[in-house]
Amino acid sequence: MNAIELTPEHPIEEVTELAVTAERAGFDTVLASCHYFNRDPYVALDRIADATEEVALGPAAANPYDTHPVALASRVATIQEVSDGRAVFGVGPGDRSTLSALGVERDSPLRRVLETFKVAQDLWAGESVDADGTFQAADADLEYAVEGEIPVYVGAQGPHMIRMSAKHADGVLYNGSHPRDMAWAAEQVEKGLADRPDERGDFDFAAYASVSVADEEAAAREAARPPVAFIAGGAAPPVLDRHDLDQERAEEIGAAIEAGSFSEAFGLVTEAMIDAFCIAGTQTQVENEVEAVMEYADSFVVGAPLGPDLERAIELAGAVLR
Repeated sequence: MNAIELTPEHPIEEVTELAVTAERAGFDTVLASCHYFNRDPYVALDRIADATEEVALGPAAANPYDTHPVALASRVATIQEVSDGRAVFGVGPGDRSTLSALGVERDSPLRRVLETFKVAQDLWAGESVDADGTFQAADADLEYAVEGEIPVYVGAQGPHMIRMSAKHADGVLYNGSHPRDMAWAAEQVEKGLADRPDERGDFDFAAYASVSVADEEAAAREAARPPVAFIAGGAAPPVLDRHDLDQERAEEIGAAIEAGSFSEAFGLVTEAMIDAFCIAGTQTQVENEVEAVMEYADSFVVGAPLGPDLERAIELAGAVLR
């Protein structure tokens, strides 16, 4: 896939227009990010489905903690219906710091994600489901038919989630922007694929990279601070060590985000963190870095922030992927 992430932090009408721009720029998939503090991604996806013709679309990555997995399956099935079969289900464990603001404990994330999309697939196939694992469901079903296949992509960063994705899902959305991380993730994918049944078909290893592209490098890097803060604040120590980043500084960023002090968190982001966790710069610079990442991945997702001028950034990013 050549995909782009659009964030409903902007008005739904604007996000819809950006999706139309993305389709025109050559993207084949539009993903809507899912955060409680943004607008509803499913409303955005409905409008995007109506305004576009061919792009696949779906949440990325919905988490099965703030929404019951059965309800999540129904929402994605509804997108499948209104888009005439173009839905993609991006599902992941969610961001620990933002979920904690809702009083949600992110218990057993790997099992929760796996059980969520397995139940969704059963529901889409017309089955009634019972669940008594990380969540409960009793004789639950959908009272409408779901036409066509809905591919499942797991949002992953840790080794076990990546391997599980390669064994069970249609693809992985690996949150990485640097060749060093991609090389490591590719090893995890190979381990998971070794246990993948042949009947599951092909697997798509997608680099879900934070990208900020602009005509001026400095503007692109400044726009990268917010998403890099969220990535750095939630990064595991081995990831920080891989890039020789200050773990104490990353913990400060995570604490600021958890407290809702976003401006403070963004200000704590270092240049080294931007280099590690975002592809930021001019079209030529971004093109070179994307090429390095694609030595390991099958496909690419242009993730937030995109750039300081969203429409221009989408056009530039589309040119890069073409």
